Amino acid sequence: MPKSKRTWILAAVLTAGAIAMVFPFVWTVITSVTSGAGLSATPTLIPEDPSLDAYRTLFSTTTFARSVANSVGLALAVTVIQVTTSALAAYAFSRFEFPGKRAAFALYLATMMIPMQVLLVPLFDQMKSLGLVDSYLGVLLPSVASAFGVFLMRQAMVTVPRELDEAAMLDGAGHLRTFASIVMPNVRPAMATFGIFAFMSSWNAFLWPLVILRSDELKTLPLALASLQGQFTTQWDVMMAGSVVSIIPMLALYIFAQKYIIQGVAGSGIK
Repeated sequence: MPKSKRTWILAAVLTAGAIAMVFPFVWTVITSVTSGAGLSATPTLIPEDPSLDAYRTLFSTTTFARSVANSVGLALAVTVIQVTTSALAAYAFSRFEFPGKRAAFALYLATMMIPMQVLLVPLFDQMKSLGLVDSYLGVLLPSVASAFGVFLMRQAMVTVPRELDEAAMLDGAGHLRTFASIVMPNVRPAMATFGIFAFMSSWNAFLWPLVILRSDELKTLPLALASLQGQFTTQWDVMMAGSVVSIIPMLALYIFAQKYIIQGVAGSGIK
């Protein structure tokens, strides 16, 4: 088969795959601006009378705006905390030598294999004993550390030459100064990559917030989306409007930080 023909076939397959992946998002946006879209509505790719009434209904009759603000605040807090704790732990695993280092790192990584469902009951019992049920802190506390983040940052830090550390320490820099001024600037792609993963994980979290939160004003975006299914069961335009609101921030974040994700994954050795 000629090379040009193979190229055209590959391009056609990739185009078809891209269309198949993008179409659900396009359909969601179209439905959200189709006034009165519901069970009896005729599906169409071009709405006759596009309207933003679904968005007005969404934000005027529900606490959806508060839920969006809750998710943004919690996601930012989780991202900052996890990036900080993961970077510090990764620096220790990549730069310090201590007895049981490899065993401790392996044990830490083994926690990634424990599903969240197994931890729900003990975590809830701990939060209840601390009086943190139905609170933002109750949502945040189990997310202060990330084994994946430590692994990703550690893989990036081991690629930073030790000679840079030694030169900094000869100039009088301590570990904190070396960490902040030498190591961290050299692992920015990995840090940005993990920050995006942490933000997305918190943004999409459903199970733990569902268990720990009770008040409507504290609900996060995934919980608010779930409640729309019962409140607007036959009003697809309103439900799709909520989906669009939840998708746009993640889409914009990924488009903005796509190059950092590629650099971070490539630099950390993850395939």
